[in-house]
Amino acid sequence: MQLHDLKPAKGAVRKRKRVGRGQGSGKGRTAGRGHKGQRSRSGFKSRPWFEGGQMPLARRLPGKGFNNKKFKTIYQIVNVADLANLEGEVNPAILKERGLIRKTTVPVKILGDGDLTNPLTITAAAFSRSAKEKIEKAGGQAIVQSAGRHK
Repeated sequence: MQLHDLKPAKGAVRKRKRVGRGQGSGKGRTAGRGHKGQRSRSGFKSRPWFEGGQMPLARRLPGKGFNNKKFKTIYQIVNVADLANLEGEVNPAILKERGLIRKTTVPVKILGDGDLTNPLTITAAAFSRSAKEKIEKAGGQAIVQSAGRHK
């Protein structure tokens, strides 16, 4: 086999449709546009969503309503049990240093899972009620720092 012997598989290549080239072609006279009407004229153009005057799909479907998702504050979560081996003052910078959170820019929320024995002064954007109780019961302080709005 040589380069000049190569040809595409049978049925892989079709002949171009030549419209308006006589009756014998099967696409003569009206050139496949049917009879009369807006669509048969030259220069006809339709918007892709136009449905011939029928109520469009976008208007037939009901509205889906409002979603507050993009305004939600997302917190990095740290449990009281994770703070048990820390001492003194705890803030987002120290939590990041210890690998308990990933970023200092995203607000931190302290949750009350686990127990706390040593008194800590914890600064975070938010505290759960049980976490605050456990921190104060251990003789520590829970200081709320403004979280701002984050995604």
